Amino acid sequence: MPEIPQSRTAPAPATPAPDTPATPAVAPPGGFAPLTGRAKRLALAGLMLSIFVSMLASTVVGTSMPRIIAELGGTQAAFTWVITGTMLASAVTTPIWGKLADLVNKKFLLQLSLVIFTLGSAFAGMAQDPTWLIVCRIVQGLGAGGLAALGQIVMADIISPRERGKYMGLMSAVMAVATVGGPLLGGVITDSIGWRWNFYVAVPVAVVAIVMLQRTLHLHTVKRPVKIDYLGAALISAGVSSLLIWVTLGGHQIEWWSVQSLIMVGGGLIALVTAVFVEIRAEEPLIPMTLFKNRTFTLSVVASLSVGVAMFGTSVFLGQYMQLARGKTPTESGLLTIPMVAGVLIASTLVGQRISKTGTWKHWMILGGVLLTGGLLLMGTLRYDTSFVLVSVYMALVGAGVGMTMQNLVLITQNAVAPQQVGVASSSVTFFRSIGGTAGMSAMGAMLGTQVAGYITEGIGALSPKDRLGAEALSGGTIPELHKLTEPIRDVVENAYGHAIGNVFLAAVPLAVVALIAIIWLPNARLGDKTTSQLLAEQEAKRAASLPGTGIAD
Repeated sequence: MPEIPQSRTAPAPATPAPDTPATPAVAPPGGFAPLTGRAKRLALAGLMLSIFVSMLASTVVGTSMPRIIAELGGTQAAFTWVITGTMLASAVTTPIWGKLADLVNKKFLLQLSLVIFTLGSAFAGMAQDPTWLIVCRIVQGLGAGGLAALGQIVMADIISPRERGKYMGLMSAVMAVATVGGPLLGGVITDSIGWRWNFYVAVPVAVVAIVMLQRTLHLHTVKRPVKIDYLGAALISAGVSSLLIWVTLGGHQIEWWSVQSLIMVGGGLIALVTAVFVEIRAEEPLIPMTLFKNRTFTLSVVASLSVGVAMFGTSVFLGQYMQLARGKTPTESGLLTIPMVAGVLIASTLVGQRISKTGTWKHWMILGGVLLTGGLLLMGTLRYDTSFVLVSVYMALVGAGVGMTMQNLVLITQNAVAPQQVGVASSSVTFFRSIGGTAGMSAMGAMLGTQVAGYITEGIGALSPKDRLGAEALSGGTIPELHKLTEPIRDVVENAYGHAIGNVFLAAVPLAVVALIAIIWLPNARLGDKTTSQLLAEQEAKRAASLPGTGIAD
């Protein structure tokens, strides 16, 4: 593998003034003084703002997407691809960003991913057709992969696992605010000045985030040679992409049982199997296979796959449910999904504080798994005329389940691995969560498209010839604009989407059960009280002390 010289080393710690609360009076072994006080709060503010802007740019178009795709002349497949393209790009690049974070300067990587994400968002606003929009959303995904992984990795550098529970809850709360504020803001923008401005709204916030990170985030960077596993990265990306594209296109653009399917599935599996052997032999593997010997890591990966389906699937298909099954505007759709976001915000914040206070986490995560399973089971009963009170309760249960499990799976993984592997372990859990979400989204989208078509055909067939007038607007699988349909046909469409989306949520229940079982089997280890940077500095000090000629006695 080619070697790239490391361009930056850890700066020497400055001598603090007696009245400065931002740094400790005595540096720990290794000479590295962790951020404290105001310095830590400012760094966390910049970090949270970068996470907020990425979430805002992603969610601001959520409730508007049915209208965007309809105006661009897209189909249900295009709708799924606009979402899946971002998630696919994010998923395949997440482990790359995570591995780089263990090798080079994390601050630069975080700023670079933020720039890439913002450029993709800005160009998406100029889209003239679904293909253009999909390409720009893929660029967004490249940056989102870095932001998803690096936010948690950087937090591990400045916050200990014991204290991190509280801040993981805060991170979930920031994500929840962006999740609820984004659709609301997007709905208002779409209904007033047009959907294109949804993609531009995050640009000024991103600029502020980049400046804040530059001024406030100062991290300990260990000098080490950088060896990039290019072959492993290429094989994992190709294998994952091939399988996810097959899941996305299967059933409507290509047959499940066909030569194309055989090539895509076979090629993807061969690439991934080959990647395993490459990773075993690589000096700096993208995803070290030895991590899977760690029970906490392996079970967290399994649980993350299932949580990813619940998190991504509910957020996307609830928007379609509100607009296409209940006839609501994008703004109303955003307001009606507040209970789910409130569940995430309240559960993640309160549970995070309790975890930091007590150092115990397992019973909270088990409760989260139970709530997630029960919430999805109840969401499976959705129909076009289900009471909004019941829908709100179901959404809140799912949100609470996600809030108690999603970030805490990363937290306990970081607590269980060596400090040199925190970056790759964190990004791997996020990677598999994204894979689960992307695959689940694609499969749920394919299922939804097939069932909606069947229910609409059945419903149209039951109408009188007079009431069928205008049914040609539903041909070709395009997402309908309800206000352009006649009343009888509109009723058929709303009933079809309500029933089909309920079935989609019901299909996700077995995955939630798998996540619950994996959480139950997680080792119940207590959280540590030292940051990743402190642990690395201590290891450096011990290594230096053990070298001959240092003059340091045992």
